[in-house]
Amino acid sequence: MRKTLLAAVLLAFAGTAFAAPVTYKLDPTHTNVLAQWSHFGFSHPFANFGDVDGTLVYDAANVGASSVQVTLPLSGLEAFSAKFNEHLRAADFFDAAKYPVATFKSTKVEAAGEGKLRVTGDLTIKDVTKPVVLDVTLNKAADHPMLKTAAIGFDATATISRTEFGVGAYVPNVGDEVTLRITTEGSVPKAK
Repeated sequence: MRKTLLAAVLLAFAGTAFAAPVTYKLDPTHTNVLAQWSHFGFSHPFANFGDVDGTLVYDAANVGASSVQVTLPLSGLEAFSAKFNEHLRAADFFDAAKYPVATFKSTKVEAAGEGKLRVTGDLTIKDVTKPVVLDVTLNKAADHPMLKTAAIGFDATATISRTEFGVGAYVPNVGDEVTLRITTEGSVPKAK
């Protein structure tokens, strides 16, 4: 009887422990935030917002209690051409000298089917903040074999209008609609 009671208590405790929200630090080496647009209809170039810094709180038992906060330093903006990198950081686009970062902070997280989420949040570029909805897929949540700590990974997509953020140079020839594709993984920081 005592063994059964002890087992029940341990299972109840374990269920509670696993249901708690978990805070993950995003890994900038395994995170890509890609923006893609039309260039006069001839091509669809993209740029990667590198060196991402962020925190993700995920609550599997209560997805609505989850959140994400990300900073995208524009110094990490990479369009795979030094000349184009300078052009994107210039005043007619991101004006990175005056506005060195873009940020995203979630305001609502909702379940959207098996392994799917809808994350609504505030995207700020050039001090202009607009709501954006990310369609998110949970790739994996497990112990990371190399890091020896809990890890999680997501993919997400969204579409935004660059003119809404004051980055509308050359519209309509250069498309206003920008597709964002994000892949990220984070891990629970180890105690120092």
